[in-house]
Amino acid sequence: LITAGPTFEAIDPVMYIGNHSTGLMGYELAKAAANLGAEVILISGPSSIPMTNAAITLVKVVSGNEMYEQAHTYFGNSDIVICAAAVADYRPKTIANEKIKKNEDTLTIDLIKNKDILLSLGKIKQKQFLVGFALETENELENAKVKLVKKNLDAIILNSLNDKGAGFASSTNKITFLDKNSQIKAFELKTKAEVAMDILDEILIRLNA
Repeated sequence: LITAGPTFEAIDPVMYIGNHSTGLMGYELAKAAANLGAEVILISGPSSIPMTNAAITLVKVVSGNEMYEQAHTYFGNSDIVICAAAVADYRPKTIANEKIKKNEDTLTIDLIKNKDILLSLGKIKQKQFLVGFALETENELENAKVKLVKKNLDAIILNSLNDKGAGFASSTNKITFLDKNSQIKAFELKTKAEVAMDILDEILIRLNA
């Protein structure tokens, strides 16, 4: 089970809160897992990337709430779960029924926190190997370690926005793989297809140990 892409949180019928995620990292993970023989469920937020692999079941969602529901639907029957989606932390408290007019110089929108998918899955995890992502700008390793423990993950993939060529809207990525046993492995900048294989290799090493 892999999640990918951004989520869009509606403000009105036209505007939304989103982010710069393209979904490429999650899609490459799905393709790499399928190539290794896995049956893959890919839950994707809005993305323009085509997916035609017959071994991959694509489940399309828009909002964080929709991704939360679908992730919990498929979680129980999954062996490996990789949450690579960039889910919005907050969503508008209310969605306007009509397009908001620009009558005022400022616009105030009340936001409420989205449900934390990883935290929730970590609480109900049994046999699953659960992996999250951490996109950080400061105290990267420490923040990733805290997230790993707090959310009861088996491993976490650290991206630093301070690394050129890593993160959103890039065909490359530079990661550090951390597991629950405090093993840390840093990788060089690679294509996201290569990074996907590195991540799966690290997971399989631990599952087969």
